Amino acid sequence: MPIINSIRKILLIFAFSTGFFNIIFAQNEFKIMSYNVENLFDTKDDSLYNDREYLPGEMRGWNYTRYKQKLSNIAKVIAAVGEWNAPALVGLCEIENDNVLYDLTQHTGLQQLNYKFIHYDSPDARGVDVALLYLPEKFKPINSRPINVKFPNSNGTTRDILYACGTVAGGDTLHIFVNHFPSRLGGELESEERRVAAAQILRSNVDSVFAVNQNAAVVIMGDFNDYPDDNSIVKTLNVSALPENYEKIVAQNLYNLAYKIHFEGKIGTYLHNNSWGMLDQIIVSGALLNNSLKISVLPETFTVFAPEWLLEEDKLVGLRPFRTYIGMKFNGGFSDHLPIVVKFFSTQITQIKRINTDN
Repeated sequence: MPIINSIRKILLIFAFSTGFFNIIFAQNEFKIMSYNVENLFDTKDDSLYNDREYLPGEMRGWNYTRYKQKLSNIAKVIAAVGEWNAPALVGLCEIENDNVLYDLTQHTGLQQLNYKFIHYDSPDARGVDVALLYLPEKFKPINSRPINVKFPNSNGTTRDILYACGTVAGGDTLHIFVNHFPSRLGGELESEERRVAAAQILRSNVDSVFAVNQNAAVVIMGDFNDYPDDNSIVKTLNVSALPENYEKIVAQNLYNLAYKIHFEGKIGTYLHNNSWGMLDQIIVSGALLNNSLKISVLPETFTVFAPEWLLEEDKLVGLRPFRTYIGMKFNGGFSDHLPIVVKFFSTQITQIKRINTDN
């Protein structure tokens, strides 16, 4: 916790050197979570999108009972990640619309936590979008907007990137980008151009934030359908691994908190061809690591949330995500992805009181 230690030192030096002030400050921990929830569709027909497979009576056998079970499952995951400290921010991928977000936050056990959400309908053909849940007492939105992703030489559509900014305890502004890059459908190399295009648009918007404030606190999260060492992340988005020497961190550079787990290869967020991979990632700006803000990320707390009940046995690899569907068969689980989470701290001075030294 380098930033907290530095602020503590400054305050103590100030207090002891002057002898005139009693300084009280509060530390606020909050968690940021990212989760691809695997096709969270309601049961209503949306004429603007191709959501037919998730309508009652269609090929998947989707119905209201299964929908309610799915909502309950996702709510259980979010609550479990939080333990006694619910995630302040939750980036979600593969949600259909406002209806499912309202039902998730108001008609499940999450209702008691008072989550609000930010969401925009995007031009994805199936109608799946990204969204951001937030706790109003920990994150106060300033503005938000969808960022449209257009492919070069193509009329194809995909999910928008969601941008939101707001203040956190301590007063710093946090800039958040929630992503679900185009899939690998058709092959990794054949589809790479689409993910590179998404990364170019994301990078341009991040640079716009840095153009206003080189010390901006930026958090980029979601399902990138690429790994931390793939071209769209390393070359196009220009993201680095965390250096061993934190003195080399640059405020406006981007650092991938998922690198270490990815290269260890013991677990990931998604199982493909019997191998774990980190398709889901959280990327932060150097300003959140170099002691320059009141808010600080703790990279060592980045983890894949993988309790036993989120997994099921697999004959080939031992364990796999306990997903909602296997092919067209309803499996009753949670998602084909595992969520990721990281802790942040912010320090806020709550009282500066002059001490009477006349007596």
